Amino acid sequence: MRKLLAPSLLGALLAGTAPLLSTPALAANAREANVPAPILTTPEAHDVWTHAEPEAARVTHVSLDLDVDFASKTLAGTATLDVLADADAKEIVLDVKDMTIASVTDGKGTPLAYTLGEPDNDELGAALTVQLDGAKQVRVTYRTSPKASALQWLPPEMTFGKTQPYLYSQGQAIHNRSWVPTQDSPGIRQTWDATLRVPGDLVAVMSAEKLSGDKGETLPDGRRAFRFRMDKPVPPYLIAFAVGDLKFKSLGPRSGVWTEAPMLEKAAYEFADVEKMIDAASALYGPYRWGRYDMLLLPPAFPYGGMENPMLTFLTPTIVTGDRSNTDVVAHELAHSWSGNLVTNATWSDSWLNEGFTTYFENRIMEALYGKERAAMYADLDWDSMMRDIAAMGDDMKPGMTAAPSRLHGNPGEGELDYTKGSNFLRMLETRLGRKAWDTYLTSYFDRHAFQPQTTAGFLADLRERMLKDKPDTELALQLDRWAYGAGVPDNAVHVKSETLAQVDERLEAFEAGGPVSAIDTQGWSTQQWLRFLNGLPRELSQERLRELDEGLTLSNSENAYVQSAWFELAIVNRYEPAFPAMAEFVGRIGRGLLVYPIYQRLMQQEGWGPDKARAIFATARPTYHPETAAGIARILGE
Repeated sequence: MRKLLAPSLLGALLAGTAPLLSTPALAANAREANVPAPILTTPEAHDVWTHAEPEAARVTHVSLDLDVDFASKTLAGTATLDVLADADAKEIVLDVKDMTIASVTDGKGTPLAYTLGEPDNDELGAALTVQLDGAKQVRVTYRTSPKASALQWLPPEMTFGKTQPYLYSQGQAIHNRSWVPTQDSPGIRQTWDATLRVPGDLVAVMSAEKLSGDKGETLPDGRRAFRFRMDKPVPPYLIAFAVGDLKFKSLGPRSGVWTEAPMLEKAAYEFADVEKMIDAASALYGPYRWGRYDMLLLPPAFPYGGMENPMLTFLTPTIVTGDRSNTDVVAHELAHSWSGNLVTNATWSDSWLNEGFTTYFENRIMEALYGKERAAMYADLDWDSMMRDIAAMGDDMKPGMTAAPSRLHGNPGEGELDYTKGSNFLRMLETRLGRKAWDTYLTSYFDRHAFQPQTTAGFLADLRERMLKDKPDTELALQLDRWAYGAGVPDNAVHVKSETLAQVDERLEAFEAGGPVSAIDTQGWSTQQWLRFLNGLPRELSQERLRELDEGLTLSNSENAYVQSAWFELAIVNRYEPAFPAMAEFVGRIGRGLLVYPIYQRLMQQEGWGPDKARAIFATARPTYHPETAAGIARILGE
């Protein structure tokens, strides 16, 4: 995902702050046919965000058969689960949230006794405990709630086409339990298949192989049925779908883009290099194992930059700026096909194993395609982000936290450190161990752990065994445990500096010295250059200097959402009122958390007037947000 969730309860409740021994030898590699992915049993692999007890009984396959009803904003049908249980296991425990259970049977239709517990909290949902009576399959007949947190039902006016409704799912981190009754933990990998029945004038797509063609199968009642299959075991948060007035354009033999007609050509232009990206990634760290790599460009309400759903990456339209300067997001989600989808964090305490690895890998793809300087721009900005996050959080423990906020392990969702500190950790390893040796190791790591969960302790143990055995001095210099379990950034961190951004810094210095805005030539600037400039401006500026910036650089009305977000932050802290109408329109139109969370945060920091403005804007904009975005903003507002 690019970028991660903003404010979340995950960081407050996930346990694990000290290094632990790696897991014993795993079961047979899950790549072999009909062999379920292993379950890790070491203490640090215990997932506190699932009710499941997978060591006793676990789901290995999910088969969905669902009707999509836009009128009631619900999905209804069945989920048939293949179960692997110990000989003495009496029951299996599933995760469900805001779901109405009609019946539970075995695969032949024989009723099975079950209990549905009370929800633990708004995020965790409830435990559905089913008595197995020897059953190898469990079939749950159910209906989702209109408020299912994984689903966003968009009216036509919130789409690009403006004529048809739209629906999409967003499962990470633990939202899929609101539409799929299963064991919703990244460490419990499952294969799956699905049949979706949708209105006849709409198209369904999923993160899996299409079995029924792009237009589905027309049913007697006029609806269309679409069938899909994922024959590789994946963490359940990667089961994803969308339904809308979707069109497709091929970009190459393995890739293409889905979106609504008004955005199709723009998206195809922006993502034209995707085939080159697949080749570059495969050359770096081994073959692409998922067949196709298609992309779905969603409406502006989508809460993230991208979501790495296998075979169908979900992308925000905010990256479509016409200059291809934000295709690092595509590279990021593609890289997840190795780090995250292939080798997955066993729990969200170890989310840096997904995001840090992917951010590092993304940068290597960009370097391979566009050269060292462009990659250096992204790395330099990530360094800035990392240092801002650490400075903002400090190293003090917050109430309820299990780890200092700037540790890699233990507090996902705190800023972007999973991405930035995680990738810098790996860049340090590359620098210290040598790129050739590091790349050889990382290729082997992805291959040996393919389709398996992983923990921080497991990765460190593997690295020590494969790269550092009998090299105590080298290991000491790397400071592995301090990177993974300590606060802050160790002194062996590598700060990659960009010459292009250094030139932007010169313009910043001239402006700060009193130079006119008219002397700043922004012609041809990429998003990265704009962000360096706007984030580097003094936080206290006069109203006249702000007006000069706004009018001279067309900031409030920029067509680049990244530019607008960074500018509005600066306008808010200086209470520059002329920017506020555009800011209110922006947060009501854009649903990407990375771009709107900071605006609400800055407003809440302006005592006396900011909180009232934030709450008024949110009251109007809330219906346009994905449930996760709305929940994040509500937490910022203290609701």
